[in-house]
Amino acid sequence: TTGSSIMPQKKNPDVAELIRGKSARVYGDLFAIMTLMKGLPMTYNRDLQEDKEPLFDAVDTVKDCLTIFTEMIQETKFNSAKMYTAARGGFSTATDVAEYLVKKGVPFRKSHEIVGKIVAHCLKNKTSLDQLSLTDYQKFYEGFSADIRECIKLEKAVNSRKHIGGTATSAVMGRIREIEKTSGKK
Repeated sequence: TTGSSIMPQKKNPDVAELIRGKSARVYGDLFAIMTLMKGLPMTYNRDLQEDKEPLFDAVDTVKDCLTIFTEMIQETKFNSAKMYTAARGGFSTATDVAEYLVKKGVPFRKSHEIVGKIVAHCLKNKTSLDQLSLTDYQKFYEGFSADIRECIKLEKAVNSRKHIGGTATSAVMGRIREIEKTSGKK
């Protein structure tokens, strides 16, 4: 990391930023190949000799990025308490409240409107979803019941997304096992 030029307390994640920048190069390689392939008949043409350089560049760039990123992650220290506090802020469970209402039979558009009003109320009163009482929730929609407390728990919200690519522990661990199996690495 390096320090910020204006904020002395800030640390910039140089490696992550540089790797993020490499996506432009890989996209450039992709577009070079797509442009090359555009309009070609279904057989081999000499034009295709030009696909090797962007293809190999993209593969080499991705391999290098993965190697460097792996080293960076291994050296990264996470402040779990700070991460948890940050995750609880910013109304990260507002979508869960909207989904809760949909499960109660409220059309999504109306659910979205209700949750928008709840969030606006919280912002105005400098509070959060987990600090509202059941009575507070019921001021916005009478159908809220005591189970809303469970719905807005961060752990519940994270673990409710069990689909592929989801945040549930089971989904994440399943993906890790899949990657380990296909890569041969642990």
